[in-house]
Amino acid sequence: MLSSPPRPPHPQRHHNLRHRHHLSIHPFPHIHFRSNPNSNPRLFVISSSSSHTQPNHHRHQETPQPTTTTTTPNKIFRKHNAKSTNLLLHRLPNRQQQEELLLTSRGTEEPNPQTQQDNSISSSDKIKLLEMSLIRKRTPQFPGSIYVQSPSDVDVNSSLPPLHKIFDGGGDEEEQEMLVRAVEIRRGVTVEIFKEAMRKGKFGITYYTNLVSRLGEFIDYVIIRAAEMKQLPEFSDSTYNVRAKTFIDDSNVVPLIRWLKHNSLSYPQIAKLICMSRGNLYAIRHVAEWVKSINVKGRFIGVALTKSGENMLGRSPEELDEIVGYLESQGVRRVWMGYVMSQCPQLLSYSMEELKSRVLFFLDMGMNDKDFGTMVFDYPQVLGYFSMEEMKQKVRYLMEFGLSYEDVGRLLAFRPELMRCSIEERWKPLVKYLYYLGVSKDGMRRILTIKPMVFCVDLESNIVPKVQFLRDIGVRETAIGNMLVKFPPLLTYSLYKKIRPVVIFLLTKAGVAKRDIGKAIALGPELLGCSIHHKLEVNVKYFLSLGISLRLLGEMVADFPMLLRYNIDILRPKYRYLRRTMVRPLKDLIEFPRFFSYSLDGRIIPRHKILVENRVNFKLRYMLPGTDEEFDQRVQAAVERRRRFESGVIDNSSDSQTGGSIESYNYSSDSQCNDPIERTSVDLRVNDYTSSDTHTENENHQRLLNTQ
Repeated sequence: MLSSPPRPPHPQRHHNLRHRHHLSIHPFPHIHFRSNPNSNPRLFVISSSSSHTQPNHHRHQETPQPTTTTTTPNKIFRKHNAKSTNLLLHRLPNRQQQEELLLTSRGTEEPNPQTQQDNSISSSDKIKLLEMSLIRKRTPQFPGSIYVQSPSDVDVNSSLPPLHKIFDGGGDEEEQEMLVRAVEIRRGVTVEIFKEAMRKGKFGITYYTNLVSRLGEFIDYVIIRAAEMKQLPEFSDSTYNVRAKTFIDDSNVVPLIRWLKHNSLSYPQIAKLICMSRGNLYAIRHVAEWVKSINVKGRFIGVALTKSGENMLGRSPEELDEIVGYLESQGVRRVWMGYVMSQCPQLLSYSMEELKSRVLFFLDMGMNDKDFGTMVFDYPQVLGYFSMEEMKQKVRYLMEFGLSYEDVGRLLAFRPELMRCSIEERWKPLVKYLYYLGVSKDGMRRILTIKPMVFCVDLESNIVPKVQFLRDIGVRETAIGNMLVKFPPLLTYSLYKKIRPVVIFLLTKAGVAKRDIGKAIALGPELLGCSIHHKLEVNVKYFLSLGISLRLLGEMVADFPMLLRYNIDILRPKYRYLRRTMVRPLKDLIEFPRFFSYSLDGRIIPRHKILVENRVNFKLRYMLPGTDEEFDQRVQAAVERRRRFESGVIDNSSDSQTGGSIESYNYSSDSQCNDPIERTSVDLRVNDYTSSDTHTENENHQRLLNTQ
């Protein structure tokens, strides 16, 4: 420990110049080394004599004063830097003392074993020594520092205890803890070296910080390779920092990161690729170039590389070309290949045997090349994402609805998304719910074949709210199941964007009463799939333009909801024929809106001609329903009734039997209507035929004769 001499009191001002000469003779105090062999050779003391404070002309007369020595009870290991050591060498007169100082500064003398036993290192000191020995950042030192706190010097090992002392004398757990701590420190040093290399590559601090945080496996790989480089002759004397920096530069990882970033790969994808490569960084660029050659573009390059499996980076281009060629031979077009591989990159990791078994699984269900190719393009995951056992189990479950193996194949070709649905979590709860609504097994098969997506939607969040909405608007519980079977796409529509707006439109713009809205939706659930702007609103405006009031239009829609689904180009010719040729009033159309559901050329015109030829007239509800045989029987009965009625008038027979026969005939004629809805609304009064119908019939017959 350095001990400074006692400072003399301030002399008078006129003595300063006299004493300045004497002080310049001895600018440094005397340094004495201990001659005790048990003492540490690094320990020295500084002594000072009081003679240098006295005037020069009195110094030879005074008796020498005993040396004042100040020592510390604790032994201090002193390390001089180059400047202080050089200065001391010039001031030491004895050659032996100079050699001792050099040995002390270099730390070449062997310490006393007894001293080593006395000095024990605590756990906190061990951790501090580890950090001082392994950290990369240096603590700034000043000349003349007593204790080195950082290994910045070239001969730092001379001032710090050897690292093997840290692991001596401790238990296994303590040694393992110190080893783990040493690895963590070394990893932190490697991270800083890698960040410096990224910084030189002109990367932003945020980018390379986020990237390096995901490169844990590659950082460990750098540590291992840098340690192996110690065995090479050219790196035997180099530090770890030099070896790690050399390996990072030689691996060309920074230019590779730049190239991958240029090809739209995100830093998580780049980090995952580098870790997957296991040091084979050159394979990343080769595989990425091949993926680009099959039309995989943009960010999907990273998706295809990272999700294809670790063994893809070890595959040759010939093996990858064989996979693509086989899929192309089975109907997957070359222009589709980029999309297929970007959506299902697992295909690139399969062997040819496994890939062929998956393809044959679908071809055995009756698919041809076109069906298979379009199925893979519509949903590429169906070919490579699921296991074979899982796909077979789902096919068997679909066959329980009464579908054959070929029917399931056609179903999967049309809607391959069924394969992604879970049997336990998706299908079984849906089947139970539909059964609760009254849907039979045949109805479920119809739903599955018409709209397979119903089996892919979530039950709680999609189907249950829609069913509850139907209950709220007045649809009977027994009719909900029939609605779903009749129009399965209803379950796939959005409740708030599709179903509710249509119901509100029918209530506000189409004139449907609130009490009839449930009936209208139950009879025509197809209305919920129509566009309000392009279909419903256009039809409502057309019917209002014919002179039909909004209230009557609402009643017509409630009785026949399909009225709003027809195209205007189909409605206009039928209405023109009804009004101009058949000369029927608008009231007939309001009473029977189903008139627009019949074909003009196939039903309306032929039956009207028959009525004109036989000089009879029927209401629209009796004229159009039923088969042609039933219609002919109805016409013949009407002709016979007219003949009997006319004969009764001519013979002036006014007995009640004539009226009774006509009335009886009317009942039998009306009972021939097969439509149960129309049969309930048939008017059996004779006056319907004797007054207005007969008069209209005569007018039509007279007009036909005039045209002839």
